Amino acid sequence: MSSTYYESMEKSFPSKARIRKEKKKLEDAGVKYILSCWIDMLGVPKTKPVPICDFEPLCLGKGPQFAVHSVSFVPELGPADSDQIPVPDLDSLVICPWDPTCAWVFADLWWEGKPYNLCPRQALKRVIRDAADQGYAMMAGIEPEFITMQWDENGKPVKAFDDDPAEGEGIRPRRQAFGYDVEYSIDAMGFLGNLIDILNDLGWQLHDVVAEGAYSQFELDFHYTDVLEMADRMVFLRVLLKEIAKKHGMFVTFMPKPTTGDWRSGAHMNTSLVRVGKPDNNLYADSKGGWSQTAYHAIGGILKHGAAITAVACSTVNSYNGLVPKVGGFEGGVYTWAPTHITYGSNNRSAMLRMPQSRFALENRAADMCMNPYLGLGMMLAATIDGVVKKIDPGKSVDEDLYVMDEKRQQKLTALPRNLLEATEQLGKSKLAKDVLGEQMLSSFLAYKVDEWERYHQVTTDWEVQEYLRLF
Repeated sequence: MSSTYYESMEKSFPSKARIRKEKKKLEDAGVKYILSCWIDMLGVPKTKPVPICDFEPLCLGKGPQFAVHSVSFVPELGPADSDQIPVPDLDSLVICPWDPTCAWVFADLWWEGKPYNLCPRQALKRVIRDAADQGYAMMAGIEPEFITMQWDENGKPVKAFDDDPAEGEGIRPRRQAFGYDVEYSIDAMGFLGNLIDILNDLGWQLHDVVAEGAYSQFELDFHYTDVLEMADRMVFLRVLLKEIAKKHGMFVTFMPKPTTGDWRSGAHMNTSLVRVGKPDNNLYADSKGGWSQTAYHAIGGILKHGAAITAVACSTVNSYNGLVPKVGGFEGGVYTWAPTHITYGSNNRSAMLRMPQSRFALENRAADMCMNPYLGLGMMLAATIDGVVKKIDPGKSVDEDLYVMDEKRQQKLTALPRNLLEATEQLGKSKLAKDVLGEQMLSSFLAYKVDEWERYHQVTTDWEVQEYLRLF
């Protein structure tokens, strides 16, 4: 993946020889249409399909232009301003598995010849450049979790893989039986097998699929790669999952907590640091097979900026319904296995940062599938470099269950933000966020999230009706 951050649009153009080579490969494969996709502030891809005959103009910045500022929550420009131009990154070119007549390519946005300051992909590439100036690069893996659903005969969304009777209509198991379940895994293999084949054909090195804790909830575990390619993979995967689910009569939701009784769908970010040009030399492992001082300094940086990172990685009102220790009526027990505090521990899943026993990668568990992966990973990279360069001490690890720790000791730790408002307030104070997103993107992101919070509080929920209507 081309992670070079160019200052001018012309320097980003691929060579005409490369363009001709890629076009011929696509034509030989039967591709007729190109989806050149840029990323909006919320991490959603946008495009205008282009016929293959316009492939060369597209690659040279003469393809479709966009009034991004009219559709993407970024009102810093008006109707009299120049449009944005997407330039494809040909290293990301792939034939769409759901429709081989279409090819997908990620594009960077430019405005008046310069990197567009509200392009999240450009923002991550800038952070990658700054890290490289210090001699470092980041490798990343993300653990995507999602729930598969379908519409019932009454047009209501229901779990796609849940053969237990509805509440009050039969006997349901007292505790959740779905996690790692063989029978449910077999039932889902038409859908999951399709995904396994596709992801391996894409070269993602899928290791396994997991029937997760909630009914119809799954996780895909595939290999790590450089931080830009991982961000690209997550955006592509969200579209891929939706398209493949449609072919099986289902749909996929990335909403972290669709119902009170569900396990949270997360997207844990696993990151490690390497020297530029040495991607196989993991700096988090020492010569004796343990964790290095570099790893602990990285932890120090991530914890220092933990609240701001969480505001980006857990970016919705619903995200914070899952970052709690216990849930009443929980399918599978009482405890959530979700992070609750900005701390770290050896294999401790109740902490924000886990040091896994199986790999030298720091696992940030306070992230979900609604995040913009370019901004989430950009924040992780910038915080990591801050910790390593300044040699920030992370303090002592917390290697015990935070859910049952006594209250006095727990109060000495820093809790994760309790809701989107708290998270957004912390993000607004973060110099790191301003450096990563840029002043204008941060301002637009904050404005959108404050509006989201205010709109949420204008709605009367079913819980409020049940709690208060007859009580007072």
